[in-house]
Amino acid sequence: MKKHHLILGCTAIFVFLFYKESVGVNLSLFGILLAILVFIKFKKKSILIKILFVSSLLSCIAFAWYGDFISFLALFSSLIFLQFQNENSKLKIIQSIPAVIITGITSLGRPFIFNQWLPETKINNDGAKKLIAFVLIPFLFIMLFFIAYSYGSDTFSGLLDYELDIDFWPFILITIFGFYFSFSYWNYWVPDYFYEKSYLLNNEFSEESKQNVTPSFSFLDIDFERKSGEISLVLLNIMLVVFIGTYNYEQFFKEQATNALSAATHDRVNAVIISIIMAVGVLLFYFKKAFNFDSNAKSLKRLSKIWVILNAILILSSVIKNTEYIIHFGLTYKRLGVYAFLAIALIGLGFTYYKIKNQKTNAFLFNQMLWCFYGLILFCSFVNWGNIITSYNISVNKGAEPKYLKSLNYNEEFRQKYFPDSSIHSVDYFDKNRDIEYEQSKSFLSKALYYQFVTSK
Repeated sequence: MKKHHLILGCTAIFVFLFYKESVGVNLSLFGILLAILVFIKFKKKSILIKILFVSSLLSCIAFAWYGDFISFLALFSSLIFLQFQNENSKLKIIQSIPAVIITGITSLGRPFIFNQWLPETKINNDGAKKLIAFVLIPFLFIMLFFIAYSYGSDTFSGLLDYELDIDFWPFILITIFGFYFSFSYWNYWVPDYFYEKSYLLNNEFSEESKQNVTPSFSFLDIDFERKSGEISLVLLNIMLVVFIGTYNYEQFFKEQATNALSAATHDRVNAVIISIIMAVGVLLFYFKKAFNFDSNAKSLKRLSKIWVILNAILILSSVIKNTEYIIHFGLTYKRLGVYAFLAIALIGLGFTYYKIKNQKTNAFLFNQMLWCFYGLILFCSFVNWGNIITSYNISVNKGAEPKYLKSLNYNEEFRQKYFPDSSIHSVDYFDKNRDIEYEQSKSFLSKALYYQFVTSK
């Protein structure tokens, strides 16, 4: 199919799916259609393309089931990455993020540059020209203005005994939005600058970079910068060892009031977050180019690896403390989020260690971490975290208060079994059941399928 066929066809399907509907199953169906069309366009289907195609379908199914933000983010990311590989396979996937922003902005004006997306056609037959010029174009204008005038006068619309069964402005707005989205998706615009600078995001150093070992600062010789790095990392390692000791002492041995435990735990986790970000930043600074290939930088590399290992120990300490906190007070979305961040941080340190050992570019780390974040989003979109939190808290009798359980998503079955008597929490109970009944009353295209399998009490 030609590009303009895809744009106009997807616009029509978008209007059919979303006119007078809220977002629900319709977005999943539209996403599945886009994924299949993109997949068909690939002549050579690499492993990456197949993985992205399958993840796109799974994320669409997850959104049809839950209809929440995380599953929407998974769906959106999957479809964007899949199409970006289709249109710009020579670019790095991390470049899709600014490309989406640029495309979204420029798509406000690019549709009016018709030669970019509509094919040039020449009609040599005078009869066909007369049909288009004297019949089709005037008929199109007459129909459009007749529809508009019909909304202003019942008498006018009755001239042809015609009653328009359509909400004009919602229909126009959904058509415009559908065209805008379809145009943006099928007509990516990536500036030439992206191709020119794509080499900066390569995972490997160029041969020129390997041979040209130069200091980061013009006012320092390479020997001074190397020695500066060694001194800095020795001091940082010593300070981190002391910090790990005091950190673990406060966490596991120092007595604290129960009401202050939550704030203290959050402060410590925040400290770890800042520490890890700065730790990776330090290593990226020293190993952005020169010292990767400096034969005299063995001590610097050794100190850097120790720095990575110590930061990994700090992360594991936070994991243990977060686990202890959950044992005492139960699960929450935020505490699960702490696990997610610490896991990503630990993976990031692992890639940093690999980067130093195997002489990779800084871009290597960012390229790999983008895929890790994407994988995390996908994983989170498939799992019913509200149900997990509810079942765990009920089983250990921690954080199982009615009001809190009501605030969680997709936990109706466990919650109703634990509180079979609606009088226990009457207001919250009936509010939640009203929400379920409201979701079930929606038309099929607007539904979140999860609620169709829940029985309201």
